[in-house]
Parts: sequence; structure tokens; C-alpha cells
Amino acid sequence: MELTKGANAPIDTDEVVVEVTASAPVDVAALLLTAAGKVRSDNDFIFYNQPNGPGVTAQPPNTIRIATRQVPADIDKVVVTASLDGSGPANWGTAGRLSVALIDPRRHTTLATFTPADLTTETALIAVELYRRQGVWKVRAVGQGYADGLAGIATDFGITVDDAPPPAPQAAPVPPMVPQPMPPTASPPYRPAAPYQPPVYTQPAPYGSPQTYPQPATYPQPAPPPLVSHQQSPTYPQPPGYPQPSAFPPIGTPPPGGPPPVPAPPPRFGESTVNLDKGRVSLSKGETVSLTKQGAPSLTRVRMALGWDPARRGKSIDLDASVVAYNKRAKDLGKVWFVKLTGFKGAIRHSGDNLTGAGKGDDEVISVDLSALPPDVYALVFTVNSYSGQKFDEIKSAFCRLVDDNSGAELVRFELSRGEARTGLFMCMLTRSTQGWNMTALGEYGDGATVSKMVDPGKRFVLATVH
Repeated sequence: MELTKGANAPIDTDEVVVEVTASAPVDVAALLLTAAGKVRSDNDFIFYNQPNGPGVTAQPPNTIRIATRQVPADIDKVVVTASLDGSGPANWGTAGRLSVALIDPRRHTTLATFTPADLTTETALIAVELYRRQGVWKVRAVGQGYADGLAGIATDFGITVDDAPPPAPQAAPVPPMVPQPMPPTASPPYRPAAPYQPPVYTQPAPYGSPQTYPQPATYPQPAPPPLVSHQQSPTYPQPPGYPQPSAFPPIGTPPPGGPPPVPAPPPRFGESTVNLDKGRVSLSKGETVSLTKQGAPSLTRVRMALGWDPARRGKSIDLDASVVAYNKRAKDLGKVWFVKLTGFKGAIRHSGDNLTGAGKGDDEVISVDLSALPPDVYALVFTVNSYSGQKFDEIKSAFCRLVDDNSGAELVRFELSRGEARTGLFMCMLTRSTQGWNMTALGEYGDGATVSKMVDPGKRFVLATVH
């Protein structure tokens, strides 16, 4: 049965598989919704990083299995989504044909099919929804697209995608200053006395006219002694072996070799101390390298790559590389991570989620077109989170490296192994400068299984470069 957009059909089996087929790599997910159209918690979001839920299982990359009898009674609807994984076309308009099939896995028969149409700039869509009606499960063809990817769909249905920072407390208004009248005084205002005049004494003259006393005589003052330098002072005989007075330099003569050098102030956090003129750089915590070579054009495209070794026993190690963009006031402008694989109109792209670290070389890669970033993007803070819960002191071999995306040359390498007993790591930071971009190795640890918990703590690194 071929469904058109908005059409529905009953499901006559208690287990179905929704399979999405596309010309481009695709990720499928499911959301369990109550009658209010919202999830009960983030646990009702079933996708490749959280593949199991009550009655619903994600089977990457393109299949969702639903056992209707195991779906909780308070769940009214199961929504199945499909999103581009970021490694291929930029949107569904250029991704080619997309089809959805509803399959009975026991009888190996196709119950219904649906081909979404009229998709252009969208990067994710709601493919179909399975819902209850009077005790009977039905399927409806939806085909609603979202331009902001899987994160937009998840947010609409109540999934916490971002940790919004609490609003800054507003300072109480300061009342205006009003001049107050001076209190009355008991005495009249003070008036300065007239300048002092020495008294003039008079005595009767023979003819009755006043006469002043003569002023006291002025005595000459002795002249000050002449200044005598140490070279004019008397010469006294010195004991044998002592220098004679003429051997001492005149007063004010600078010491031999000139004045002592004034030490340069230490570089501010985020200012480069090394450059790439001599090739690859191995950074230590807190060091900064300029990504501009003398006599060479500025870097325009870079890749931040993360690699680690799989667990030899026990639970698999699932590390996630992410990046948060800030402006110069440390305001969060957005992030790219395994839920949202592209940002800033494709200027930042994520290679997709690696759940185990299997394979050689880089396991997750974030590509950045520095020339295409908006001018208000001042800093990019790259983070690593242990989604599976292992602490970094349990991870034996992990690294990150910065690669010139045009030439493939490794520019900077930073080893991450044997860290602190925490689940988050601020890996490094790119910041704009007047000459280009700088990279600072951070190596600071935090808490949180996803980058959402790292957004607010990461602001301190940005602010440290501008204050």
C-alpha cells in the first residue's frame, strides 16, 4: 500500500519495522509522545546514542523496530524521524529520493510505503507516526521537514537539547541624587580676616607731627660654602691595595654594560607564544600557537580530529567531540555535536558519532571553514565528553589534533590520556586575533555526559582572553 502525505492505515501486527531508504547517509530516531504531544523525559528519545526504549529500538543507521504491545499505556504516539548525518548533501533538496517502508518482520511483508516530497532546505523530517485509536494501532504518513535538523524536532517535542543559562540578576535601580539644603547655622557665615598689617608706632614730635621709628638695620648674611665634589675633596693616603680616589667614576656615571634589561611581561592567556613556521607543534596545557605562518597565506579550513582506542573488556568507551561558538562577550552562539551535525550554514561540520572508538586514526572529526564563519564568532571551544560514563583517568589512549584541511598536514597535537576522574574535557580553543586565528591547548576537565553541560563553564576561557 502506497500512502500519500496525511493518509493513514491500520496495523494488523504487534511488531513492525520502519525502514528509511535514501541516496545519502541518514540517521533515524523515534520519540515516544504522550497525549499532550510531548515526551515524558529525555529517555523517550530513541536514537543511535540511546538505542533502547520501552517497546522501541533504534537499529542504526536506518531502521526503527516497534513492539506495540510493549509500548507503555501512557504513550499515545511514536514519531519516527530521519535526518542527514552531515557527511553528504547539505539538505534533502539535494539528497535525492527518500522512501519509507513499514515492514512486518515475522511475515517479511511490506505493510505500507511512503515517499516524502516537496523537500528543499530541510535537513531532517518526521517520516511517519504510529498512534493508538480505540485500542488499534495505525500509521500516518507525515513528511514534515525541519531546516534546523534533528535538534529542531527534538526541541518541539520537549527534549532538552540546550542548557539555557539562567538570566543574569538585575541590579536594583539606584535612586537619583537630589541636592539637600544646608541646615541653618547659629552664627553668621565665616568671613576671612583682612591681611595682616604690621603696626606703626608713633610718638609726639616737637611740632605735634607723628614720626615712625626707624626700621632695624639689615645685617649681611654669610655666603653658603661652595659645593665640593668627591674629586675635589682632600686626598688621603689609602692602605696598600685599595684604589686611589681618582679610580672611582664620577657621580651619575652608568654602570658598565648599560642599565639592566627590564623583563618583558608574561603573555596574556590566549596570546601566541609559538607559531607554525617550523612545522608541527606539540602543545602543553595553557600554551597557545598562532595558526599564521610568516610569508604564507592564512589558514582557511581546519579539521579538529579526536581519536581513542576501544575498551578491551567491559563497557564500550563512547567519546563525543563537540564545539561551542561564542562571541567576544562569551555569549553562546550555537554548538555542533552528535545531535546537530552542522552549524553556521555549513561552516562547521561534524563527521558523525563513533560509539566505540573502533578503527584506526581519527574517530570523530569536526571540520571548520574559518573564512565562512560569521564575524561575531570570536571563539570556538572544542570539548570531549564520555557519553558512556567512563572517567578520563580510565581511558588509556586518546588524542586530539588540528589538521590543515587543504593540505592534510598535521599542525598541532595534544595528548589526552590518563586524565582526571571526570567525564568532560575542554580540549582546546580557537580565537580570532588581528593576524588570524590562535589555538590554545586547554586541558581542563569538567562534568557532563554531553556538551550541553559544558557551555556555561566554557565561557571563562573566552573571557580570559579579553580581560
